[in-house]
Amino acid sequence: MKLASGTTLIRNGQLIDGTGAAPIADAALLIKDGIIAYAGPAADAPATEAPTQIIDAQGGSILPGLVEAHIHLTYFNVTELQDLDIKYPVEYVTLQSAVNARTALECGYTSARSGGCLHNIDVWMKKAIEEDMILGPRLSASGREICGAGGLMDWNPDYRKIGMEGIVFIVNGPDQARSAVRKLVKDGIEWVKTYPTGDAASPDINDHHTLCMTFEEMHAVVATAHNHGLKVTGHCRATEGIRNALKAGYDCIEHGTFMDDECLDLMLKRGVPMCPGLGFELWSVQRGREFGLSQRVIDGHQETLEGGVESCRRVLKAGGVMGLGGDYGFGWTPHGTYAQELTFFVNHVGFSVLDTLKCATLGGAKIMGRDHELGSLEKGKLGDVLVVKGDVMRDISLLENRNHLMAVLQGGILKAGTLAHNAGGI
Repeated sequence: MKLASGTTLIRNGQLIDGTGAAPIADAALLIKDGIIAYAGPAADAPATEAPTQIIDAQGGSILPGLVEAHIHLTYFNVTELQDLDIKYPVEYVTLQSAVNARTALECGYTSARSGGCLHNIDVWMKKAIEEDMILGPRLSASGREICGAGGLMDWNPDYRKIGMEGIVFIVNGPDQARSAVRKLVKDGIEWVKTYPTGDAASPDINDHHTLCMTFEEMHAVVATAHNHGLKVTGHCRATEGIRNALKAGYDCIEHGTFMDDECLDLMLKRGVPMCPGLGFELWSVQRGREFGLSQRVIDGHQETLEGGVESCRRVLKAGGVMGLGGDYGFGWTPHGTYAQELTFFVNHVGFSVLDTLKCATLGGAKIMGRDHELGSLEKGKLGDVLVVKGDVMRDISLLENRNHLMAVLQGGILKAGTLAHNAGGI
């Protein structure tokens, strides 16, 4: 991805740097050739030649670009998982994914980590974004997912005579688990996404207390992935599934819904981050009925909502690392509504605005393994910046409305926001 040439000065706004530090009321952010050269009080900003570009924050907020830590680019606002693998061809899904990538950037998300996708599309989406062919967040790719036979993602009955290879590898035993990872190695992914547990969405066979992979399968995935320099994560709701993942050597936990003391200690001891993807549970409860979810499914999501809230509070209190995002692309969590996750964490979970923003920026960057260059407004990092009209410390829901996003910069280049629209940039 190209970096800007010249100097950009962003001024007349409060700076929230993403580290959890208190906001700086009258701040300046200086970007030289795409790299942050200064971030701090305007009075202390170094003297510089006339900037190539000046952005007036108009008393608003200057933030790091947001990080969607669990994105599904190939989910296109489906109402059930079966919509994903048999209703649309890969060509259509690819085009839709490009639209979703641009939407994420326009919503202020300058980086994202894939939480699984169809047909290896996110690997090629990453390449297209990095080569400036299309607009989208800096991406960590995961490709197709891995689940045990009969598990949550194994929904096609045998009589259909069709496989699941476009979305997930179904494995039965450690040997097949190793084989699946080796195929993903060839695909060029960075994260191996697995399904150690079920979900409230499947109450009859694989509910949120059910295991969908054996420890031996999970360990085989980790050993093979780590051998090739890949990271492993997993959809973990049931306590035993979380425990198995941490003992098997997983590098991240998705959801972490029913976390007990042993799991929390293991996670903290190994420094494993978590991406709760928790807002999905609330909106499944609140909006599920209009999309045909049964009361049994809704009740299950209520249980995982309550368990997940408690787990998130415990992880935050213990000093663990969390990123925000997850499972946008369903009918009740459509693409473009990602920032409601932040509002949810402030209003429902009880996180402070600063803690929430830290999770949504630096926390996500740490999960991506790129916190040395992303996730906070600090000297030497990439100029990925979000300028918001208004005070997000008073009202974090401002981030939900794209009309409040004045500027979205990647590497110092104005890519989206109202200023880009007014300049005819996009």
